[in-house]
Amino acid sequence: MVFRVEVTPQDVAASRFAISPLIETMHAQWLLDGRGPAGVHRQWAERWRPVYRELARRHPGLRAVAAVSGNRGDANVDFIAPPPTGVRVPFEAELAAVRETPVERAHDEIARVLARRPPAPAAVRDLLLGPDVVRLIADGYEALWTEIVSKTWPRLRAILERDVAQRAGLLAAYGWAAALGGLSDRVRWHGDGHIEIGIGEREERLRLGGRGLLFLPSAFIPALGAYLEEAWPYALVYPARGIAASPPRPEPGLARLLGRSRARILEELAVPATTSQLAALHGQSVGTTGGHLAALRGAGLVSGTRTGRSVLYARTPLGDALAAGALPS
Repeated sequence: MVFRVEVTPQDVAASRFAISPLIETMHAQWLLDGRGPAGVHRQWAERWRPVYRELARRHPGLRAVAAVSGNRGDANVDFIAPPPTGVRVPFEAELAAVRETPVERAHDEIARVLARRPPAPAAVRDLLLGPDVVRLIADGYEALWTEIVSKTWPRLRAILERDVAQRAGLLAAYGWAAALGGLSDRVRWHGDGHIEIGIGEREERLRLGGRGLLFLPSAFIPALGAYLEEAWPYALVYPARGIAASPPRPEPGLARLLGRSRARILEELAVPATTSQLAALHGQSVGTTGGHLAALRGAGLVSGTRTGRSVLYARTPLGDALAAGALPS
């Protein structure tokens, strides 16, 4: 399917970014049970797969949901992944929305998807079309989040939030071409006012109509995905920048000058970040990271800009030159 999405100037202002711990939990399940390539998460998957297998044994909802959800390019049920509403929505709030799904709606969505897929085992169909399906799936995702995904969520959230800050800034300052650049080779901005999204062969034309586009970065998916049906806001789900990157290793000279931790932070600030994001990325306390940032700021190497309740730190030109080893003589 090749989607040609017509946009208007109003769609830039209406577009938004969101982060969903529930959807990331769903994506993590795809990886853990082999429905997606592990890729850069191979070590993570190997570490947590035995735990996941035990969870799946105890929670039939985790086993059954594979029949109606997965990175297969066809229909998926909607109620297990409500559209996210912001960048700091707690997992518990999203899961509560799932638990409130009327069973009749769940059965309608499940029946529609089952009809488009190979026949599921009878026991799976009975569970999915039974009276407790919403509770069983929600219980399974809650266990998966609590026992596995939440353990590494602070670092993953920091990466996702940095991606949002950078790409949202590009959209606001420079428009569609800048925001979509580097997102995927399957997405292109055309100067005649439409976005081309290539996910197949057949062509379909859509209009945002002033509603904007929802951008949803993901830590676990390896390639672009899209929600382009009326049940959801039109959305692009894409791999977040930096998910494959290890913490930077500063040059030995820079580490000797500043100390290893401060040098790593200066290297990391090639992309702006908050104190809490840097702390999560480097496994430090917020207080320790704040002390390093204060020292770097006092030396004129970084600067801070308040955005809401947070301060976003970035390298100054002097910090860029030092990090690059290009200080003027």
